[in-house]
Amino acid sequence: MASLITRWEPENAGFWQQEGKAVARRNLWISIPALTLAFIMWQVWSVAVLNMPNIGFNYSQNQLFWLAALPALSGATLRIFYSFMVPIFGGRKWTALSTASLLIPALGIGFAVQDPSTSYSTMMMLALLCGFGGGNFSSSMSNISFFFPKAEKGTALGLNAGLGNLGVSVVQFVVPIVITLGLFGQLGGDPQTWVKGAVSKPMWLQNAGFVWVPFIILSTLAAWFGMNDLAAAKASFSDQAIIFKRKHNWLMCWLYVGTFGSFIGFSAGFPLLMKGQFPDMDPTKYVFLGPLVGALTRPVGGWLADKIGGAKVTQAVFVLMIGAVMGVLAFLPHGGVGGSFGGFFAMFLCLFALTGIGNGSTFMQVPAIFLTLHKRWAGNDAKAQQQATAEATKEAAAVLGFSGAIGAYGGFFIPKSYGTSISMTGGVDAALYAFIAFYVTCVLINWWFYARKNAEVPC
Repeated sequence: MASLITRWEPENAGFWQQEGKAVARRNLWISIPALTLAFIMWQVWSVAVLNMPNIGFNYSQNQLFWLAALPALSGATLRIFYSFMVPIFGGRKWTALSTASLLIPALGIGFAVQDPSTSYSTMMMLALLCGFGGGNFSSSMSNISFFFPKAEKGTALGLNAGLGNLGVSVVQFVVPIVITLGLFGQLGGDPQTWVKGAVSKPMWLQNAGFVWVPFIILSTLAAWFGMNDLAAAKASFSDQAIIFKRKHNWLMCWLYVGTFGSFIGFSAGFPLLMKGQFPDMDPTKYVFLGPLVGALTRPVGGWLADKIGGAKVTQAVFVLMIGAVMGVLAFLPHGGVGGSFGGFFAMFLCLFALTGIGNGSTFMQVPAIFLTLHKRWAGNDAKAQQQATAEATKEAAAVLGFSGAIGAYGGFFIPKSYGTSISMTGGVDAALYAFIAFYVTCVLINWWFYARKNAEVPC
């Protein structure tokens, strides 16, 4: 099939069964590993920073939190621009280009960490460049949303995002293993000496970046030769900018900060938080499980939303998240005494699972909201209804990308809120109480506009 598809009618049942479904699924299954690699590079610092002080980098705790948080800051900002790229450049071209861009931080990290004299400003720049991975999410979700009919969007977007989010767990599981091995021989550089007290051992921290390079190259080639651009998805920036006037764009951005912002923020801050609160525990043995649970439950959230309604699922998620944060508070040590690691870890696993489900349900809500609104505005004319569906699809794609951008700022603010809370109060309790207050606002917004009887846009 030609790389540019000129006819695309996923809501046409005949077209979907005969042609559309196979093409859409092929694009989805190429998109997923590309997005997984994007999340890997976005979150590589969350685990790499744990070992830097032990190989000669004299960074303070606050500086390490900054390195873990900066990729989220740049990634969230890039997502704003990436949100609009697919309708301008095409999904195939942009996926290939954005995936190839991950080579820059992967190689940069691999070379920089081999020299303890590398300046902190250079490390900060590399952390910011890891934001390329964060930006890819918005364009990827926007692209996949064009391929599937309304009835399957929740599941498709849940799979793309959920298995993409799996990259956070993958990087937190794989990096602690590969940095103990000389995978690339002389080509990969000499090992560093890891020292803690009387214990020393060789470590190849450069593998945290280098190990992903061949996979990035393969994924780039798969996107270029295996994906498609859709003529029906073409739109200029000015066409898409209408979303900034849509109230429901901003409301869904707020809710997505609560779901995805929590997922990515908890992921970025979990290793350092665990190390600080329970210093006798080795974070690398546990932290990957949180993002793993969150990634695997995201498709479940999309599926549940398709079956029973996105607003109902989202409502339950935020109520339960409030309870889970209260549970975390109950199991934290205070003043260095008390606390329960098992309870703390269990509550965080619950939080990760709920954020995953909420990620899937909120992303089902967006297309449903804009399709309902556009059909309502179009009246009963058949031609106007058909045009309304096309316009709703384009707007929903832009909103999916833009809400993903705003939501990603949670990846910066959550780790930094831990650090700020510790510096101001001596503990992280204040930050957790602030999360509870925010989730209460999410419960109220979702209930009023989407979940209650006679809501403005029930979904």
